[in-house]
Amino acid sequence: MATSIPSLSGPLIALMKGVVYRDADPPLWQALLQLQSQVRDHVAVLGLELMLDEAEGYAYLRQRIAGEGEPEIPRLIPRRQLAYSASLLLVALRKRLAEFDAKSGDTRLVLTEAELVDLVRVLLPATSNEAQLRDRMLTQVNKLVDLGFLRRLRGRDDQYEVQRILKAFVDAQWLGDFEERLRAYVEHGSAAEKENDG
Repeated sequence: MATSIPSLSGPLIALMKGVVYRDADPPLWQALLQLQSQVRDHVAVLGLELMLDEAEGYAYLRQRIAGEGEPEIPRLIPRRQLAYSASLLLVALRKRLAEFDAKSGDTRLVLTEAELVDLVRVLLPATSNEAQLRDRMLTQVNKLVDLGFLRRLRGRDDQYEVQRILKAFVDAQWLGDFEERLRAYVEHGSAAEKENDG
């Protein structure tokens, strides 16, 4: 009995919509693994590349960077600018995920809303309005849910699973760039403060 070859359109459409997770749709994941060379060839025509992490169980498309001497390709996948507090939350989540992986044998890091707010509270200036801080941070949590870095657990709206794709986006270079922006932000704030005092 011959095994049927899955259709290329299923994995391609899913990738065009966003991240494909092994746990979310095992048959789609298997089709993607089986067809990954055809998927890579197909998306390369659009200036994209397939990023697939079999160990962590996710795949997504990324804009291919033009090589030296190659013409710049128009962006198909837009860049998204994150708010400062959302960037802080991403950094805190990435560090928490690294700690979790080092200490736990489990693969799923689940945090409550309160834990998410607490992760960033220590990094933000002290405020007397806790309700305002919580609302502001929950707005950023929702943004990270929309971007696919967090997933709300069904039936438990105050609990979120940290998606492992976070490791691909918040890498050493991203952290270095963020720390440089943070240093410039602090220096700018210090200079403005001295100006106001003088």
